[in-house]
Amino acid sequence: MRELIAAAAKSVTGRHGADFPATVLILGTGLGGFGDLIRVRTAIDYGDIPGFPVPTVPGHRGRLLIGEAAGVPLACMQGRLHAYEGHPVQKIALPVRTFRALGAKTLIATNAAGGINPGLVPGSLMAIADHINFSGLNPLIGPNDDAIGPRFPDMSAAYDPRLRAGLAEAARLEGIALSSGVYLFTTGPSFETPAEISMFAAMGADAVGMSTVPEAIAANHAGLRVVGLSLITNLAAGISTTPITHDETLAVGAHSADKMSRLLLRFLPMIG
Repeated sequence: MRELIAAAAKSVTGRHGADFPATVLILGTGLGGFGDLIRVRTAIDYGDIPGFPVPTVPGHRGRLLIGEAAGVPLACMQGRLHAYEGHPVQKIALPVRTFRALGAKTLIATNAAGGINPGLVPGSLMAIADHINFSGLNPLIGPNDDAIGPRFPDMSAAYDPRLRAGLAEAARLEGIALSSGVYLFTTGPSFETPAEISMFAAMGADAVGMSTVPEAIAANHAGLRVVGLSLITNLAAGISTTPITHDETLAVGAHSADKMSRLLLRFLPMIG
């Protein structure tokens, strides 16, 4: 893994230079349009970075954008990777580990999610206070590289409280309603059953999705600060009265893109 990280980092540096941003943003399903708001200096297709898998899901373009937004240097993954595409979960962690090797310090992970909490309707935004890993997958399984992080990393504050407070303040300043809750990760790609959603609600989950947690684990392991933001794109199974589709996820993502973008642009200068 160390050799693969070094090769990926060398590739990015060769195309962009050594001044890699301290903040990295991962754009989830249907949220790739934020990339249009970045003053891009360098754009690199994932396929041109050694070891980076290429996304296969609609709504994930598969480019690393490096530039600035709201006057803040920013690297942006315009599209993410998912376990249900067949990528080993350790491979999903490779971009985060590469960014850490390049000097990144903060990870902003966004996603599209299904609402379990009755207060979370399509179009709602939720800051991730904590997560439940229901997948059985963990990117740290296998030999540990102590140069990256400890064998047994602490996850008691996986989503940085100060960053979450900053995100809440940014939402207040923009007049955007922002909830806080627990995100539950499943592998997908099938949507959850009503019985599963009932169980997840009893476990304390507020939203459910198929991403973010592998990156959050890898980032915490590597010493990055993490903040997570979910856009609720549908009501979960058994709560929704209509069938759940990926097209609905993309449509709500496009409809709510402006609200998400305003929040991120307000938040970025507050990271520090």
